[in-house]
Amino acid sequence: MASQRGLPTRIAAGDGRGVLHLIKLSVGPKDVAALAAIQQERLRTDPPLRAWTRMFPKRMDEVADGGSIYWVVAGFVRVRQRILGLREETWDDDTPCAALLLDPVLVPVEARPMKPFQGWRYLKPEEAPADVMQGRAAPRGLDRLPPGLRRDLAELCLI
Repeated sequence: MASQRGLPTRIAAGDGRGVLHLIKLSVGPKDVAALAAIQQERLRTDPPLRAWTRMFPKRMDEVADGGSIYWVVAGFVRVRQRILGLREETWDDDTPCAALLLDPVLVPVEARPMKPFQGWRYLKPEEAPADVMQGRAAPRGLDRLPPGLRRDLAELCLI
């Protein structure tokens, strides 16, 4: 495959050794349901599902080896998605950007407070929040709590 600029598209096909994740703020959506709705609409109207960023990960081989993007939603790391690959695209003003090709499945993770930051960061596997255990019901109603209360409860490891 080739990108819009003729560069090869990189598709993840690794075995999980040397894996590295990314963490990024989800700007706009107030909760995971809103993020999911936006992504489903993008997938429907402009597949494949992508997240764009100005900066290209220099360590993409490690990210493409089974890495995920962890989304910070309303001040908390809440979900992750597998990164399936990377390709170069351009924004409307012809500025090059990186398009992260994403698995459409949002995997809930244990909520962790995160201060705002710009762009994305690398996230080592040992520092990544654990997936919410299968079969265990995720806490309900957290999205309706005020952000300050959610942050305080998370800092106390109560949610």
